[in-house]
Amino acid sequence: MTGKPYFQFNWGGHALDMGQTTRIMGIVNITPDSFSDGGKFIDPDTAISHAEKMVEEGADIVDIGGESTRPFSDPVSEEEEIKRVIPVISALAKQISVPISIDTTKARVARKALDAGASIINDISALRQDPDMAMVVAESKVPVILMHMLGTPKNMQKSPVYQNVVGEIRTFLSNAIQSAMDKGIDSSRIIIDPGIGFGKTFEHNFQLLKHIHEFLDLKVPVLVGPSRKAFIRNKLSEIENKAPHPDSLSVETGTQAAVAACGLSGVHIVRCHNVANTCATLKIIDEIRNASTG
Repeated sequence: MTGKPYFQFNWGGHALDMGQTTRIMGIVNITPDSFSDGGKFIDPDTAISHAEKMVEEGADIVDIGGESTRPFSDPVSEEEEIKRVIPVISALAKQISVPISIDTTKARVARKALDAGASIINDISALRQDPDMAMVVAESKVPVILMHMLGTPKNMQKSPVYQNVVGEIRTFLSNAIQSAMDKGIDSSRIIIDPGIGFGKTFEHNFQLLKHIHEFLDLKVPVLVGPSRKAFIRNKLSEIENKAPHPDSLSVETGTQAAVAACGLSGVHIVRCHNVANTCATLKIIDEIRNASTG
């Protein structure tokens, strides 16, 4: 366990203290083709109910996405993404008190989502895909999550190679922070994500989790999303002699092991599908982290 820097975000009527406890971001994919829950929440009413349940179970942030970013996925149009997410965000903004994050790389989608009540932008391209995204973040003064990804969802898993995966991703995120600041985004609004599963081999993901504490000295909160991902399923296939389904009990158990590792290493936010289980895991992990030495 390492020293964990503390951060206090205050913006637009929201306050999020990150340090004493590990915060939980609940995933709501309004897509037909996400790797785990594709199609489950494509109906707006179902998505809204699921998000409300996540908040009841302990989610500190609800992350709404309308475009699958699973490996080899195809992009969707702005109009389709807007059609999927805006009705859900508009309804949730009136019904839940926790911040709503919009998971998008498109500036126009982000603008529409903020107008509808979202208050965090989660950009897996780290502001690189849409040249207008940095301006949206800077003008709105909302928190932004900058993630590392090698390539695009369509090609990121085609033989990703690093000389030093931890060092290279740390350098990328350090540069992404500086680039965002150069574009008018205050460092007090930036969160980083090393991008587990986005252009990494299975071994790369395990290496990142082992060394995730090395990202804490970048002086911004660290978010990690290991939930149900292929590196967990692949490792568990050694026990079951086949790759388990993403929604299976064994994969959830493996996910919670990764969540525990993140919590012990000082990660500030964990992004997950199962909020109730993650909340229980982190309740114990945070107690261990914060236990006195005397």
